[in-house]
Amino acid sequence: MKVVAKHPTVRRDYLIEEVFEAGIVLKGSEVKSLRASNVSIKESFAMLRDGEVFLMNSYIAPYLQANVHNHDTTRERKLLLNRREINKLIGKTHQKGYTLIPTRLYFKNGMAKLELGLAKGKKTQDKRDDIKRKEAKREMDKAIKRNSRY
Repeated sequence: MKVVAKHPTVRRDYLIEEVFEAGIVLKGSEVKSLRASNVSIKESFAMLRDGEVFLMNSYIAPYLQANVHNHDTTRERKLLLNRREINKLIGKTHQKGYTLIPTRLYFKNGMAKLELGLAKGKKTQDKRDDIKRKEAKREMDKAIKRNSRY
């Protein structure tokens, strides 16, 4: 599995409750650009519309050799999920505070896949608590390493 792009701040800003794997409907020049890792999903999100899921605001750079037949860089792209998964997402996203955030984009068996997280936004205090927890763990690991040397 070749990871093409990751969302850099998704774990810091959101609490991911559930993860789904979705296929993406792409044009040929988009696939070529993905294989060259010319993509960004930092500003992107997924949206439910008419019983279908779409990836909005993701950036796939134009493929230089495609000339006239190139794609629009930030067009909306349809995501391929099972009906059961879509119905589950519809129910969850209607609840207050839930959103669909792409966490990473990768190739699996030659097909482009998107890992989509059902997320709830973290409050500022939650972010501070996470930072304190990480620092405390780092200090403990450092102390254990220092004490194990003797």
